[in-house]
Amino acid sequence: MDFINKKSYDFDDLIEIMKYLRAPDGCPWDRVQTHDSIRSNFIEETYEVIEAIDNNDNELMKEELGDVLLQVVFHSEMAAEENAFDINDVINDVCKKLVIRHPHVFGDVKAENSDEALKSWDDVKMKTKSQKSQSEAMDSVSKALPSLMRAEKIQKKAAKVGFDWDKAEDAMDKIPEEFSELKQAIVQGDQAHISEELGDLLFSVVNVSRFLKVDSEKALYDACDKFTNRFKALETLAQSRNIDIKSADIDELNSLWDEVK
Repeated sequence: MDFINKKSYDFDDLIEIMKYLRAPDGCPWDRVQTHDSIRSNFIEETYEVIEAIDNNDNELMKEELGDVLLQVVFHSEMAAEENAFDINDVINDVCKKLVIRHPHVFGDVKAENSDEALKSWDDVKMKTKSQKSQSEAMDSVSKALPSLMRAEKIQKKAAKVGFDWDKAEDAMDKIPEEFSELKQAIVQGDQAHISEELGDLLFSVVNVSRFLKVDSEKALYDACDKFTNRFKALETLAQSRNIDIKSADIDELNSLWDEVK
């Protein structure tokens, strides 16, 4: 097949190109890859889609979604070579999942709003995964997720069976309690205990953000950007005053920081 002179390509072309790249006379690099060797590529490409979404850049998002799709096809082709499954199995299973988990669309279940639709989805999900308890549903939350996201998902699953605070203020009261326990652990000097208590504090902060309907992952992302931008401004201000920030004391740096804020 002449891939070079085609004016436009479709999904079938993508599959055939990947097969060709993996063939003995294809690309030496593509041919030797495994699921494990390109694992991090999938993560990177996914985050690049997120960045395109955050920047409201449709052209970039189109490109990055293509890169994610490439990863899906790449892994599917490797699986097909092992007679495990192929891209059609992937598509078949996700279509089945969409139909089964939308009984409020394809069945006789009623869902008048998005909350009811989500409850319908979750109920079917637990049944199809043979999850008989909410702890089993918690175990199903991927451990590969960023920990802030994982914490929020686990908390939401606990909330579904009533194990939750009544209001944000109750969740906020837990933060000084956890902070106090962290300080005690620091005094004791037990590193494992310090790590445990710090984790509890972070978990409590995520709980508060959930009640306030704030995405904790996004909030920390924005905080990182804010810190970086302010630090750039601090460096610019220090340079304009001939201050070497590497040798300046912390009081002088804090003074500059307060100015740029």
